[in-house]
Amino acid sequence: MKFSSEERLEIGRKIYYGELTRYEAAHIYGISAETARSYMRLYRDAHQLTPKKSHTHVVHPCQSNTLPKNWEDYRSLSKEELLFELMKSKINEARLKKGYMVKGSGSKKEFFLPDNLNIK
Repeated sequence: MKFSSEERLEIGRKIYYGELTRYEAAHIYGISAETARSYMRLYRDAHQLTPKKSHTHVVHPCQSNTLPKNWEDYRSLSKEELLFELMKSKINEARLKKGYMVKGSGSKKEFFLPDNLNIK
């Protein structure tokens, strides 16, 4: 689809002010997310606006190494905590595939082979 410059600026305005995400705009207008991003930049540059910081560094509240024991414990976690736990489990799974586990963090990190490990 071809959009006029006014339509591009309007799409860019909606993205810049948070009315739409670039992914929502891409879906609605049938364009790629990168094109939607370029429309937002076009709007920003046309009106001499400052770039907005869309990503902030999030400190995860769930820093414990213990996973919830049952399903009900997971229901009480926030979205960020659930994503953090999922990330930890994926990392742990990848380490198990390579044949080692990690205990601790930072300079106290310890690598070890788990018991009952079958290395073929």
